[in-house]
Amino acid sequence: MKPLLGIIADDLTGGMESASMLVSLGVECGFVTKPRRVPEVAGAQAIVVAQKTRVTSAADAVEKSKTAARHLLEVGARQLFFKYCATFDSTDEGNIGPVADALLEMTGADSTAFCPTSAELGRSVFNGYLFYGRPLVSESPKRFDPLTPMTDPDLVRVLQRQSREKVGLIEHRYVRGDAAGLADHVAALKSQGLRHFIADAIYLEDLAAIAALTVDWPLMTGNSPILQHYAALWRTRGWLPEAHAETRLPAVSGEGVVLAGSCADRTLEQLDAFERHRPVLRIDLAAADSVSRSVDDALRWASSRIADGPVAIATSAAPEQVAVVQSRLGKDGAARFAEELLGKLAAELHARGVRRFMVAGGETSGAIVEHLGIEKLRIGKYEGPGIARATTEGDLPVALSLKSGKLGPIDMFLSTLDEMARA
Repeated sequence: MKPLLGIIADDLTGGMESASMLVSLGVECGFVTKPRRVPEVAGAQAIVVAQKTRVTSAADAVEKSKTAARHLLEVGARQLFFKYCATFDSTDEGNIGPVADALLEMTGADSTAFCPTSAELGRSVFNGYLFYGRPLVSESPKRFDPLTPMTDPDLVRVLQRQSREKVGLIEHRYVRGDAAGLADHVAALKSQGLRHFIADAIYLEDLAAIAALTVDWPLMTGNSPILQHYAALWRTRGWLPEAHAETRLPAVSGEGVVLAGSCADRTLEQLDAFERHRPVLRIDLAAADSVSRSVDDALRWASSRIADGPVAIATSAAPEQVAVVQSRLGKDGAARFAEELLGKLAAELHARGVRRFMVAGGETSGAIVEHLGIEKLRIGKYEGPGIARATTEGDLPVALSLKSGKLGPIDMFLSTLDEMARA
């Protein structure tokens, strides 16, 4: 059987969440971080290729996404899904629009839709405007994001600045109407030359309606939650068995560590909660003079503490501290410094016996997985926003939990590391 869905994720945290959601619904899901590994999981019902493209240059994001798409199409994926964040993280220079444009051309699709909504988290789109719970995203903490500040809540306007295609809106009144009326509305938009559609969606029922509309489209884009509604449609058509063997991750012993690079408020709260039980080293990037020295200092600090239990090491900081670092190193330079530091630190810790990693931040996750040399993962079941686990294969597996900086319970760091020690 050929894969029903090939998912191209723009970071590893979102890719892991997407895979874990499908696994929880009984969908066999392969997960790789290098497109060339796709043939190894070609027998899976869905395949996720998760790469670090959310904040790279648009040209790099397009090239990497096209490579992933090419491998997925070569193994016969019937539909591609471009996965990005619920907060539509992207600047005017990219990357969501340019990648979607390229995938539209590769698949031969006449159009595609954009559905970032996560009803569970209160991330919703109405009249084309993105809401972050009650406030608009432009009035939320996302407006201070150090890499992709969201200052315009009108997603039609945001996407049109990025894309060469005409952008329109699938209005909520049609999404909440009957399926025939929704299809007619979209057909009318297509007749006007529109090829990209921001989809209004607030409730789970809205996501179900959009999934039903798009299940046969060659290309769909959005956040993870809509993926959960495709599985039921596949089963109705007889493409999936009613049940699939339960995925169980092995218990992983060895020392555990939290590595945090996200500067989101939730990650800062999670570090504070962890510190009530175990030590936290907060690296001041404004005072750091080199990656190698910072890594050495962190290793010395951890070596005297980690035998007694997990420790956390973070480059996370409040917005005003981030601004100081960016003024010294530049926006991209500050991000690269932090990612290289935590990536090299992860590799050194693994060499010293650490096999359980709790990682906070999408870009941080990508850097750490790359430095660990991991290209393929076995994904566990979805446990809620920001909570998913995975292991590598082999006799000495590494356990990972890669979470978006904005997500997860405040007390999840220590409990997740503890759960990794159990099957």
